[in-house]
This record gives sequence, structure tokens and C-alpha cells, in this order.
Amino acid sequence: MITVSSSAKDYITNLMQQQNEPETAYLRVGVKGGGCSGLEYKMNFDSEVKENDEVYEDKGIKLVVDRMSLLYLYGTELDYSGGLNGKGLVFNNPNATRTCSCGESFAV
Repeated sequence: MITVSSSAKDYITNLMQQQNEPETAYLRVGVKGGGCSGLEYKMNFDSEVKENDEVYEDKGIKLVVDRMSLLYLYGTELDYSGGLNGKGLVFNNPNATRTCSCGESFAV
């Protein structure tokens, strides 16, 4: 399962409104090969659930993740950071054994 912090919920809700996404849209989260640590996080809004997707909902945010990415993301919390290192969504991933300094890539 993937969870969403309260601050991430507010950020995602505002972002959906700014981008005129329908309330039925999902936040698709996943991983792909790349980055300085080997795997990169990816996110986008999507209106389609595919055959190999898992769907979760936390705090009113609908998340969709493909099964392969779920192997790397299970137990992850999406949080919002507004700190000096940049603001945006942050993956608090308990499966990551190493992350890069920017927090956009990881290894397991």
C-alpha cells in the first residue's frame, strides 16, 4: 500500500485544480530505470486503470501503481516538502537502501 500525508493531500488537490484535472483522475506513481542511484520515481495524473494496476485511496487521493513498481514502492508514504532543497512531493520509501542527494532516485 502507498499512503499520502495530509500536506501531500493538500498539494495534490491544489495541483489537480491548477491543471484542470477531473476529480475522478488518479495519481499514477511508479518507478523506472535511471537516475544516479539506479531507479527513478515517476508521477503523473491519469484517468485510466490498466490491467496490471493496483488502485489505492488514502485521504481522498486515488493512487494507481503498476504491479512491477509496487514491488519497489510498497509501504511508501508520499509527503510534501516545502524546504530549502526545493518544494514538491517526496517519497518516504522504506525499501530504499540508498538515495541520491536530490531524492529523485534510489536503489534497493
